Amino acid sequence: MAKEAEGEVLTISGREVRISNPGKLYFPAAGITKLDLVRYYVDVGEGALRGIFNRPVVLKRYVHGAEGEFFFQKRAPEKRPDWVTTVRLQFPSGRSADEIVATEIAHIAWMANLGCIDLNPHPVRADDLDHPDELRVDLDPGPGVGFAAVREAAGVVREVIGDFGLVGWPKTSGSRGIHVNVRLERRWGFDEVRRAALALAREAERRAPDLVTSKWWKEERHGVFVDYNQNAKDRTVASAYSVRPTSDARVSAPLTWEEVPDCELSDFTLKTMPERYAKLGDLTAGMDQAAGSLEPLLELSKRHKGEGLGDAPWPPHYRKQEGEPPRVQPSKRKTMPLVTVAKAAKKEEALSGLERWKERHPEAAPYINEGDVLVDAMRGRYTTWTRIRVNLRNVPKEKRPPEEPPDPDYDPWRT
Repeated sequence: MAKEAEGEVLTISGREVRISNPGKLYFPAAGITKLDLVRYYVDVGEGALRGIFNRPVVLKRYVHGAEGEFFFQKRAPEKRPDWVTTVRLQFPSGRSADEIVATEIAHIAWMANLGCIDLNPHPVRADDLDHPDELRVDLDPGPGVGFAAVREAAGVVREVIGDFGLVGWPKTSGSRGIHVNVRLERRWGFDEVRRAALALAREAERRAPDLVTSKWWKEERHGVFVDYNQNAKDRTVASAYSVRPTSDARVSAPLTWEEVPDCELSDFTLKTMPERYAKLGDLTAGMDQAAGSLEPLLELSKRHKGEGLGDAPWPPHYRKQEGEPPRVQPSKRKTMPLVTVAKAAKKEEALSGLERWKERHPEAAPYINEGDVLVDAMRGRYTTWTRIRVNLRNVPKEKRPPEEPPDPDYDPWRT
């Protein structure tokens, strides 16, 4: 390692990677610096690289550390080393961008220096951008749902995946859930992979209806949501061994299926993972040799359609799809009494707005349960913002407050 006036230079796989402001605290509560983050990715380099190898990567940049604002950068910086390669992607919006393609551990270190705490690859390889080689099962617990339920739901998903001839590779999300990745033969497009993921979600819900849900609208969900839309084109999720922007620097940790029933999210952090990696090696090492066929799940999807289960809602920023049901929230169909109480650039500001709403409406507040508060991370131009809605279903009709302007009332498109 060499030192320069503006930082330090690490030699990684024969490449010189300059780390600017190496002592900058990225995780203040844990005392973890930018240089610590880079060194972590070198320590688990082969595993971290496997999760993103030859894939386009969206740069999610926390230039002020994990507690600061972040922004998404799809286009590769114009000023970059000549050994950092790119590939051009076409997005559903019709736009295109040249995104970074990681093929070396040095590429990961370079991205970490830009403030990329976690790594967010697309499910395709740079040599074939139209055929995903990965189906991603994202198990997302609803409000008030503990991690034990997520672990149980992962077991249900494992059974479904196995019954349809596929192999699932579990990992913690590093946030609140579990991901199960399934390696695929590169024979199907994004729409087919998403359709298969929807069929998988519905089958898991059929087997465990009190635990698992495939319902897109939050006001209809319960338990653990299987987010089939993570397989839509242009969606990315944190890859294996990614550090997440939590106060204790948790990691999206690959697991064995035997570990899933007893694992805890807090067990896997930037500080603990290198020792685990040195002891167990890369638990995703066999993924590329386990590519399977989508045909059985697509047959299930056809059966669902014949039974009256067609497509399900897409994310709101996608164009309306053929066969998609109306994009009308149940609350807008007057089946659920939802009110929007806060829209803010930061989650903390939105939660403060929720507390002010409760203070303004003391007659309704005691009836509001944790599951009645819907906190949505919404996509803006370059980052996310937070919307909070309250379901008044448990509030007696005579005590329900009317809809009023959100407080705060943030508009990401205003400027």
